[in-house]
Amino acid sequence: MDVNAAVAAASAIGGVCTGAFAALAFRWSEREQARPSRSSLHTEAVLPPGVDTVLSVLRSSAVVLDEGDTVVKASSAAYALGLVRGGRLAVDRMLQMARETRRDGEIRQVELDLARRGGRGEPLAVSARVAPLGSRLVLLLVEDLTEARRIEAVRRDFVANVSHELKTPVGALSLLSEAVMDAADDPEAVNRFAGRMQIEATRLTSLVQEIIDLSRVQNDDPLDDPEAIAVEELIAEAVDRCRHPANAKHITMAAGDTSGLFVQGHRGQLAAALGNLVENAVNYSPARTRVGIAGRRMSVGGGEFVEISVTDQGVGISQADRERIFERFYRVDPARSRATGGTGLGLSIVKHVAASHGGEVTVWSSEGQGSTFTLRLPSVPDPAATPPRDDAEDEVRDDDGLRDEIGDDVRDDLRDDDVLDADAVRDADAVRDANAVRDDGAARRGPARAVTGGAITTITRPATTTLPAPEVLP
Repeated sequence: MDVNAAVAAASAIGGVCTGAFAALAFRWSEREQARPSRSSLHTEAVLPPGVDTVLSVLRSSAVVLDEGDTVVKASSAAYALGLVRGGRLAVDRMLQMARETRRDGEIRQVELDLARRGGRGEPLAVSARVAPLGSRLVLLLVEDLTEARRIEAVRRDFVANVSHELKTPVGALSLLSEAVMDAADDPEAVNRFAGRMQIEATRLTSLVQEIIDLSRVQNDDPLDDPEAIAVEELIAEAVDRCRHPANAKHITMAAGDTSGLFVQGHRGQLAAALGNLVENAVNYSPARTRVGIAGRRMSVGGGEFVEISVTDQGVGISQADRERIFERFYRVDPARSRATGGTGLGLSIVKHVAASHGGEVTVWSSEGQGSTFTLRLPSVPDPAATPPRDDAEDEVRDDDGLRDEIGDDVRDDLRDDDVLDADAVRDADAVRDANAVRDDGAARRGPARAVTGGAITTITRPATTTLPAPEVLP
């Protein structure tokens, strides 16, 4: 019995130990599962509440670094700029700023030029700002200033170019006026200087007008009230504008058949844009050559467009110049531009007019062979081919009803058993067919009404005078 009791006691003790060990293992497993992982410590536990949400809506590229310079959080824009690579900040200057800010807690800001990814193209201009975020983290915000710098450079160049272009004719006018005063006793010299003054005044007027035109179209805003315009009319206007300089150089301007082609937009702007292309073709073509203007309809990207091409046999444009010819005040040949009175704004105006009309302008050129400028604009149907609206038929029916009603009224006014002749008004059709009512007694009935051009006119007759009955017109 003692042996059995001992075995039972040992079994009980072993079972208790096994249960206790299992309970401890279960509790340890729960603790391990509840313990945060190392990655979650770096992404969730260390970031202050709400910071992740704020960083996701910022326009700037955002990077959060911990005390070991490891990237805790980075926006997609930061990766796109190449700021973060392999979980580390890739720009040494920014990393140095982050360490200094972590050490003394001061906010720092600097502007840098970063090389583009792949090393191609102009460097990126950025503004970096570093600030402490809590006790251990550092926040880096990077703003891309490349586009703002480009716009500022364009604006600065535009002001400088306008000042220079305006100063040239104004200075010439000042010198010529002094020459006229000095040559007051020489009529021939006065006439010669006066002619030069007219040329410079014309050049100044043209420059000011083109600056005004450019300021109106450079925003590329959609048109408010566009109209359907025949391409044939635009080409005719452009050819007529350049006819005199073309005749002076014996240049033939040939226009292809563009009947049935229509575009929608502002007539004045489109005429000016096409006129600039034709004028450039004439100015940069040698004498006794040909300038061709053609148009066609084509489908591009599921839409219908009209292409108007202007081709010359001039000197051509180099590849380097083709990349800049649509810039303001840029001239391929400054000496030739001044000789022809060019301002350097014509092609820039063409580019902005095309953009505001939902189109584009392109150029093909070969040095020594000539150039072709193509203006592509959205096509619209011929407005004359549009079926008439039902409103016109309704107006005709309303007009017929009005004549019927007026005829009935006139018949009622003229019907009197004592004075109305039975042969005068037989029915309403007789009234509409303008049969005269010849009854002298109708004058005693007072005013009668007649229809003239769809309007009702009241005719008053004196009671003592016998007049012919009013004529009723359809």
